[in-house]
Amino acid sequence: MSKKPIQTNEAPSAIGPYSQAVQIGDIVYTSGQIGLDPETGEMVEGLENQAHRVMKNAKAVLAAAGCDMNDAVKTMIFMQNMDDFVKVNEIYASYFEEPYPARSAVEVARMPKGALVEVEVIAKKK
Repeated sequence: MSKKPIQTNEAPSAIGPYSQAVQIGDIVYTSGQIGLDPETGEMVEGLENQAHRVMKNAKAVLAAAGCDMNDAVKTMIFMQNMDDFVKVNEIYASYFEEPYPARSAVEVARMPKGALVEVEVIAKKK
């Protein structure tokens, strides 16, 4: 199966040698999305704003691949501080309907551009 890159202007451009997402067959793998505003390229301020921006960016990348958030089968959340879990979880949950995707959530030391939260998504196209 060939690897098809996914690209949209509705999410931030890649800041390195990677694709916003890659599709292989009917599976879409997104790169980690951080709280960059796709219009300005700047990080939005504050945890809640970043968490919403991350989810909007992930949603836009999935849409470019012909998916929506409810096509997600697995997500990975990276947080700078696990004390932010409750707030990030609340915001994350507002972007999905049951049945929710499988998920991992971990605390990490640092992320690109000083991000407070990052999310990756694996989705299966209908």
